[in-house]
Amino acid sequence: MRKRLLVRLLFVSALIAVCSVAATAWLAVTTTTRALKEEQGQDLAADNSILAELSGYAATHSDWADVRRTVQALAARTGRRIALTTADRTFVADSAPRGTPLPPRPAASVDPLRTDTYTESGAQLSGIDPRVVGPYRLPAPERAKLEALAARRERCYGRYGLQTARVTTASGRPVVTTADGADPAGYATVCEDGRLNMPTPTEQKALGTLSDLARPCLKGAGVGLDGRLFLTYDPGDRNSFNGSHLLAKYLGANKGPVARSAEHCVLTARRTQLEPYVAPAAELFLGIGDQNPSRFDMSPGNKAKVVGVAGLVLAVTVAVAAVVAIRLVRPLRALTEAAGAPPELHVRVPVTTRDETGILAEAFNDLAERRERLEAQRKAMVSDIAHELRSPLTNIRGWLEVVRDGVVEPDPALLDSLHEEALVLQRIIDDLQDLAAADAGTLRLHREPLRAGDLLEQVAAAHRVAADGAGVVLGIEADPAAWLEADPVRMRQALGNLVSNALRHTPAAGTVTLAARRAGEDVVLTVADTGSGIAAEDLPHVFDRFWRAEKSRSRRTGGSGLGLAIVRQLVAAHGGTAEAVSEPGEGAALTLRLPAGRPRHEEPRHEEL
Repeated sequence: MRKRLLVRLLFVSALIAVCSVAATAWLAVTTTTRALKEEQGQDLAADNSILAELSGYAATHSDWADVRRTVQALAARTGRRIALTTADRTFVADSAPRGTPLPPRPAASVDPLRTDTYTESGAQLSGIDPRVVGPYRLPAPERAKLEALAARRERCYGRYGLQTARVTTASGRPVVTTADGADPAGYATVCEDGRLNMPTPTEQKALGTLSDLARPCLKGAGVGLDGRLFLTYDPGDRNSFNGSHLLAKYLGANKGPVARSAEHCVLTARRTQLEPYVAPAAELFLGIGDQNPSRFDMSPGNKAKVVGVAGLVLAVTVAVAAVVAIRLVRPLRALTEAAGAPPELHVRVPVTTRDETGILAEAFNDLAERRERLEAQRKAMVSDIAHELRSPLTNIRGWLEVVRDGVVEPDPALLDSLHEEALVLQRIIDDLQDLAAADAGTLRLHREPLRAGDLLEQVAAAHRVAADGAGVVLGIEADPAAWLEADPVRMRQALGNLVSNALRHTPAAGTVTLAARRAGEDVVLTVADTGSGIAAEDLPHVFDRFWRAEKSRSRRTGGSGLGLAIVRQLVAAHGGTAEAVSEPGEGAALTLRLPAGRPRHEEPRHEEL
């Protein structure tokens, strides 16, 4: 059973269906899980943007008085519920209707002086939102002066072909940088006079206050500093803000517990200095279901649905595969029965489809038709051979019987007649032997370089007497460049058969022309006559065995019917083709196309085909 086509088709279909269902389920789960993860990632990005915007509001405002509009706008843009409360859960602002309960725990704390979630440059170093400016905000006169210095520095860099970009910090100070990472170090002495990076009076005042706030803590930590603490402040560094660079410079040369104590002192002083300028810390609540992490879990009901759908798909697939398999097997069974039928019945298979089985059925019917034709040709050939042999044998037997009975004396004329009949038998047997050798592939060829003109002259000379006797002009048209690599004896035999056939069908005063010409890589040999020609319906049968144009089968007007068949076999053995062209009443032209050879002198090659 496992070798039956139907069983194998059903098994393969079921396997494909199982694999398809499994792959679909895996794809669905994978896609859903990925979608959930992407949604979680989008929610996280939205949460970070909400926290960043609210932290920016707190960094630039000293209270939460006008934050309600900002909260409503964020909630409308992100689709989340946003609520701000104090540490004791007193509402500051809420996008949800009044009375809506808060989530169990806050999502984050909004404190611009103690943030660890903001991703702007510098925030992770100090925990202070870089948008907190406080006393470092520059007034309009100082900002205009710095803008003029920045413009002059840009023009200086431009003279040396450097592309620059100007960035304004939160405090209002412009910072000039080179574009595309160009190094301005070679022009620093020319373009950077240091005035743009010098602290303004407002900044110096704020730095002095910061120094006073940090000095007691630093002194208690054992850090001894002479003079003002923040003289190294570089406001031209776009990554520094509010004096935080001082700590980095100081710690670059001092590592260990003292450096960490100094860091703590400076940060504490900065928070103290900036605290009056920012809004109080608040708790941020986002959404009502954020306390439950999203996860993909299939319920028992959904599992049952998936299993049911998978079973249904499997059943439908098996049913469809069974129907298709039966339709496929039915013509194959018909082919099997037709192939097992007796050959003489010549059974045909009905073609019901246009798929592979239909094409196979058509091929089988073509094979059956060819077999039928070959069988008919075989029977006809046996009948033709019997007919060709019966006539000369009957003549020979009849004359020998009358001679034996003493009715006729065996005079020379009678002996010549009997000898002629024996020669006819010998020619028929020789022709049949040549055809059998060609069919079996044992026909020996002795190839040698052969000029086509010489070959035509030899054939014409051999038939000159017969042509003169029939009153037919025998002509030759040969191209001197036409050479063959062929067996001269077999080629003379082939051309001789063509010339004999042409002389039989050409009336007196007619012409038979032997021609040879070079056509590319081939040599074309033609025997043309001016006889009665061949009917169009007879042209495909000219080279068939035992075929004659005269249905009377009289040897008076035709030979044995094997001459042209032998021509085709001999030419095919040389790798060529034979064809006939004719117009009734205008003669016929029989053409042999053979591979061309080279004129050379060497020993002939012997081969067996």
